[in-house]
Amino acid sequence: VQLQASGGGLVQAGGSLRLSCAASGLTFSNYAMAWFRQAPGMDRQFVAAIKSRGGFTYYSEFVKGRFTISRDNAKNTVYLQMNNLRPEDTAVYYCAADRSVIQSALRSQNAYAYWGQGTQVTVSS
Repeated sequence: VQLQASGGGLVQAGGSLRLSCAASGLTFSNYAMAWFRQAPGMDRQFVAAIKSRGGFTYYSEFVKGRFTISRDNAKNTVYLQMNNLRPEDTAVYYCAADRSVIQSALRSQNAYAYWGQGTQVTVSS
């Protein structure tokens, strides 16, 4: 299984970015997908997740209402649309995948077996 994250960059506060994570080596539609982020000196933090069935989505309180996670099973890709970005959103963003994540564990990084390499998002004030 390989996950390739892209779309990061430098943006001013209030701006938008869309991250993509292309997956290969798996039956994508069977996998729950998630985004986490890690700022320097901080623990990795849950951002958003989308289930394999039904497309149910989950968000951290820090991004709810500003970020949207979605998936395109035909393209084996999960997206994270980030709007109204803030300097505190600056971090390396990672995508993650797992086939057997129960709902109560969706926000836990330990629930995901596969990880992408990360993409840097920097928000200037």
